[in-house]
Amino acid sequence: MAETENGTPNVSAPPTPGTPGAPLFTSLRVDSLSYDRDRKSMPRCTCLPVNTWTPTQGCITTDFPSPSDVSLTRKLGAEFVGTFILIFTATAGPIVNQKYNGAETLIGNAACAGLAVMIVILSTGHISGAHLNPSLTLAFATLRHFPWVQVPAYIVAQVSGSICASFALKGIFHPFMGGGVTVPSVSTGQAFALEFVITFQLLFVVTAVATDTRAVGELAGIAVGAVVMMNILIAGPLSGGSMNPVRTLGPAIAANNYDTLWIYLVAPTLGALAGAGIYTAVKLGSEGDDPPRQVRSFRR
Repeated sequence: MAETENGTPNVSAPPTPGTPGAPLFTSLRVDSLSYDRDRKSMPRCTCLPVNTWTPTQGCITTDFPSPSDVSLTRKLGAEFVGTFILIFTATAGPIVNQKYNGAETLIGNAACAGLAVMIVILSTGHISGAHLNPSLTLAFATLRHFPWVQVPAYIVAQVSGSICASFALKGIFHPFMGGGVTVPSVSTGQAFALEFVITFQLLFVVTAVATDTRAVGELAGIAVGAVVMMNILIAGPLSGGSMNPVRTLGPAIAANNYDTLWIYLVAPTLGALAGAGIYTAVKLGSEGDDPPRQVRSFRR
């Protein structure tokens, strides 16, 4: 460490978090979505030497927040609002389709969900990581990208946002809420397989853009929104294209329709674990080809 002429070390304060104009994604940040087990070892300046008018040296004790310090309350608020926007938009499309005799079409329904995911990631990803999905939260916690201690709170925020959005839709579109419930039009086995595969694809992409510095993280919102839209175009008419337990749970509660609900709770969770796990295995298999880099995610 450099020293001044009088032997006092020069200490520079770390950059202030939330500086305007900072890039949306950067490899120098660590967040809740890409949880780093060693984050507690990040350097903090706790004592600033100052020259006083007296001959003795003074020391101001302080504790600068690390760039990743976002309170859990703010994270949960962002998860609640983000999930509300996603469920309201993704469910409203099929409801409007039912009310107006197919006005939205399958492409419209897929676009509603894909665009909602994209804008929520771009607007809240730097706060909470924009999970929006209990299956994603569980998968990332299992793979040690996210702290287990925050998992229950995240899931409560996501479920609450989904239920609130669903009852808001029920109040607006009653009695057409049934159109927003994801129910299979194929056999139980086919629906389970579809939900597993499309959630696998979703988490494979999310894990790539959120945890691998070699992926194009700046386009994370577009990439994830695109895979959601693609999956709904494939599975929408068959299983509903849920990929998210709260996408089905909230509308099911509002419409009092719990038909085959277990499929949409179990299959996406297993698919998420498989998708995130497979990408993690692929990434770990090629880590020796590149120098180690810090983790990047949806946070700034």
